[in-house]
Amino acid sequence: MLKKRIIPCLDIKNGRTVKGVNFVNIRDAGDPVELGALYAEQGADELVFLDITATNEGRKTFKELVKDIAKHLNIPFTVGGGISHVEDVAPLLYAGADKVSINSSAVKRPELIDELVAEFGSQCIVAAIDARYVEGKWIVHTHGGSKPTDKELFSWAKEVEQRGAGEILFTSMDHDGTKQGFANEALSQMASEVSIPIIASGGAGTMPHFKDVFEQGKADAALAASIFHFKEIGIQELKKYLKDNHIAVR
Repeated sequence: MLKKRIIPCLDIKNGRTVKGVNFVNIRDAGDPVELGALYAEQGADELVFLDITATNEGRKTFKELVKDIAKHLNIPFTVGGGISHVEDVAPLLYAGADKVSINSSAVKRPELIDELVAEFGSQCIVAAIDARYVEGKWIVHTHGGSKPTDKELFSWAKEVEQRGAGEILFTSMDHDGTKQGFANEALSQMASEVSIPIIASGGAGTMPHFKDVFEQGKADAALAASIFHFKEIGIQELKKYLKDNHIAVR
């Protein structure tokens, strides 16, 4: 059985790590290079860095920042934000990223996933999906969660898998930053409908939430931000708790 992964996420705005609630009320959480190095040292399995305003501001993710981050890391890391063409990816991989995350641009033009997979391989492409529960349906949103689309979560998850994405990073916008637990029901349904790994995001607040997301939500990895940034839970103590509860972690 594959071991479960713990992944700190660093949302980056203007070169700083930030954190919000339900995708708004953003506050500063520190220097992304320092935080990334710290999490690697503490035993994080991977890291995700998202340039959260790149799409809205119509610009590309900072290559130089990726380079700085890579110098201080010995674990895989994924970079996302503003990736809309095949040529956007190679500079990020050359700068040191292991994977790229695509979201709004893939929803707008799904063929982008096929093109990226053909060029760089499935293992390199993470399809990030932000969704909110609206009138009985999980509706996919883009542009940092600000624009609802006509796509429904589970059919879109199946499509990104068919197009070759290697992983799905699903964020429940309703749970984001609330610290009330992950969207386990939706995660479990998604896990039954796709066979690629699912990273759960949105809602981590306590150590039992991680146990639940692996057992009830059937997630392959759990991503969290503020509980790590503001030192509410340590990665080592979290992994010990999960091991004590018979969950295989790295």
